[in-house]
Amino acid sequence: MIGLSGHGEGVILPVSARPGAKKNEVRGEQNGALKVFVTQVPEKGKANKVLIEVLAKALKLKKSQIELVSGETSHQKKFLVRDITCAELAEKIAPLL
Repeated sequence: MIGLSGHGEGVILPVSARPGAKKNEVRGEQNGALKVFVTQVPEKGKANKVLIEVLAKALKLKKSQIELVSGETSHQKKFLVRDITCAELAEKIAPLL
């Protein structure tokens, strides 16, 4: 189960990022975080931008709703997803698991 937590502006979504993959995709859950693979290598924040694009597409959200709040250079990241509740985000994540 993904460890979502409430935030004043929305929900904190933990993500386990895997850069340098063969294709961009959300591939289940790992240690309470959403596992996301991206083709971009981790170079000057480029992989983080692609991560936001992949999350937005998979969760049917606007890119502007998603902001990286911690883990810029780590595999373990936390994203703030604005204007959504934990229950709504959990509903969007469920089909991806």
